[in-house]
Amino acid sequence: MKTRSLILACFACCVATAAAGAQTIAHLEKHGTTTQLIVDGKPYLVLGGELANTASSSQEYMKPVWPRLAKMHLNTVLTGMSWAQFEPEEGKYDYALVDGLLAAARQQNLKIIFIWFGSWKNGISSFAPAWVKADQERFPRVQIASGKSIEVLSTLSGENLRADSKAYTAFMHHLREVDSGKHTVIMIQMENEVGVLGDSRDRSAAADAAFAKPVPKELMDYLQAHQATLRPELKKLWDAAGDKTSGTWTEVFGEGAATDEAFMAWNYSRYMGRITQAGKAEYPVPVFTNTWIVQPQDRGPGDYPSGCPEPHVLDIWRAGGPQIDINAPDIYLPNFAEWVAKFHQNGNPLFVPESRGDAMGVANAFYAIGQHDGIGYSPFGIDNMGRLAAAGAAPPDPENTPLARGYAVLGQLAPLILQHQGMGTIGAVVVSAQQKQTVSIGSYTLTVSAVQNRRSTAVASTTTEAVPTYALVIATGPDEYVIAANNAEIIFSPNAPGPPIAGLAQVQAGNYVDGQWVPGRWLNGDDILLNYKLADAAAANQSGSGLRFAADGPTIQKVKLYRYK
Repeated sequence: MKTRSLILACFACCVATAAAGAQTIAHLEKHGTTTQLIVDGKPYLVLGGELANTASSSQEYMKPVWPRLAKMHLNTVLTGMSWAQFEPEEGKYDYALVDGLLAAARQQNLKIIFIWFGSWKNGISSFAPAWVKADQERFPRVQIASGKSIEVLSTLSGENLRADSKAYTAFMHHLREVDSGKHTVIMIQMENEVGVLGDSRDRSAAADAAFAKPVPKELMDYLQAHQATLRPELKKLWDAAGDKTSGTWTEVFGEGAATDEAFMAWNYSRYMGRITQAGKAEYPVPVFTNTWIVQPQDRGPGDYPSGCPEPHVLDIWRAGGPQIDINAPDIYLPNFAEWVAKFHQNGNPLFVPESRGDAMGVANAFYAIGQHDGIGYSPFGIDNMGRLAAAGAAPPDPENTPLARGYAVLGQLAPLILQHQGMGTIGAVVVSAQQKQTVSIGSYTLTVSAVQNRRSTAVASTTTEAVPTYALVIATGPDEYVIAANNAEIIFSPNAPGPPIAGLAQVQAGNYVDGQWVPGRWLNGDDILLNYKLADAAAANQSGSGLRFAADGPTIQKVKLYRYK
């Protein structure tokens, strides 16, 4: 009996250990109204940077890069894993690069998001192995209207899917073996900016045959079940053809490029969803896609990759690839706020895997994280930032780049940000020159504007038009806020019953160290913004005084308000 009891106890212990290990694998969890990334059992904010496409293919090249990335206050590196390099010969996998990248990241206390450059990168199959590229009979290509095949593997080929999936599954199996106890890898990007370029759809014989068949029942069932929340562009396309519940692609969606794009979105999402499912069976970390968003000069699908998870076809992606956790945008256009709003809808969490890394990029990071509960942000080409310099000049200090300064502040605030995301107590704004933006958080509406020169202040502004103005606001109590901002003036307007003017009871500059507030200077007098027109302020329900943040930030201030007549 003792032996049996001991065996049962050991078995129970093993089961408990396995369950605990599964919980500490990176995963997504709901927090209030939002979704957060959980790493090592705690909410995690990705302060990332993506390496140039082939940077990590050479461990020698990366040796000086790793410590530079750590100095820039990154906590996560996005790096490609090329199918061609992982499986140079069919069935023979090379793990040396994977293991080297993991070891180097761990040495700098950095996490990794691997990008699986499998069948497609920027729409093209340039990272597929040579043995795949050379055998077009076995691995067919997309054909466009001219009749020519292009360097894009077909989503309609079962052989393409099997080969890509087999390699990816081997990659994820290896990650489970070497990283499941250390959790260096926290997410996977599936492929890269997929879609057909040069035409609105694949016009190969296999694609034409699939296009002539009925729209798959799984997609029609999804569309009917989600009619109330479908993106307006897709709903309009469906409505215009008569809201049919079955039929061919042209019968359900009509003739034209938009239908071609819907067809490709279904095929890409199914292909990538199946690969994701196979990989998660080995190691179930979260998976996301990234999108080459429509550019102002694009006239239609094919100018941008047709079938890519653009906002107007995201419903098709969610139907075809439910195994994929996030569809994410790559944003280099100036209308950043517009694009994040398009992606952060209908339960799609926001993560920005590619964007700018300059001062404006920092403003965008604060906005995405504060206003849209973003899981994180990542500029592209991070290995070159903090390294390049003008001819004859010394390389810049990687710790003093705009991105490094911004990430240092976001890193300090991360526990507080993650506590307040999804709870209605956090927001952010980015302000255009000579304009103002408002954000209502807690008991007050905050009006944020760029710093202005004022004859009545003793400290001159250092503002230039090139310096972005932004603020991230957290309401930590009924009359208390923590604000991180740059080049900003902020006034408060009460939005709850009571005296009409808000005053500053106490303002402190400071920092967070290990999640604890460490106050620095107390700010008053010339250090704050004074509104001398108190009668006008009362009439407008605005504060008689406000906050000022210099243009060399971002910096953090903690403020307690009171109200008076």
